[in-house]
Amino acid sequence: MNKDYIFDFVDKTLTDKRKIHTEGVRKMALKLCDIYGADKEKVEIAAICHDLYRGKSMEELNSLVKKYNLDDKYIDNPNLAHGKIAAAVMKNILKIDDEDILNAVSFHTTGRAAMSQIEKIIFISDAIELNRKPYPNLDKIRELAVTDLDKACEMSLKSTINFLKESNKTIDKDTLDAYRYFQER
Repeated sequence: MNKDYIFDFVDKTLTDKRKIHTEGVRKMALKLCDIYGADKEKVEIAAICHDLYRGKSMEELNSLVKKYNLDDKYIDNPNLAHGKIAAAVMKNILKIDDEDILNAVSFHTTGRAAMSQIEKIIFISDAIELNRKPYPNLDKIRELAVTDLDKACEMSLKSTINFLKESNKTIDKDTLDAYRYFQER
């Protein structure tokens, strides 16, 4: 992996607003690396790349969903599509082939059952970074993140599921599978 090339690509791709969030995720993820002993280079790359395609136009996202042969459920669904597209671009353009990094980016929005430690760190860092707008249980999830990563992920998933139910939005199967996985542990 050419870290300089990756960082340059990210800098050119992210909007200024997205750079602030991404830096918050990077800092939180590296803090959690210190606590849980995860691979800092992998976590940092996943953190800076996780939202590469967040905030892009629907037209661009739909075009990339087709280009990378992603599931049709991502058409007109930017909240779910952006992570999948970012992972595809990382693999095809940035030549990143590490499955931990790619999965962390791909599933950072939904989570999934049996996430790796790196996946959990990126998932929870995205949810709790310090620039994140307040939402129910955010402070509790932040507290849990530094003592029990699995419980923090479970609580974050529950919060997401509750929000989506209250908003009458579809809950992705990966999110439900992830929540059930943590409940059964």
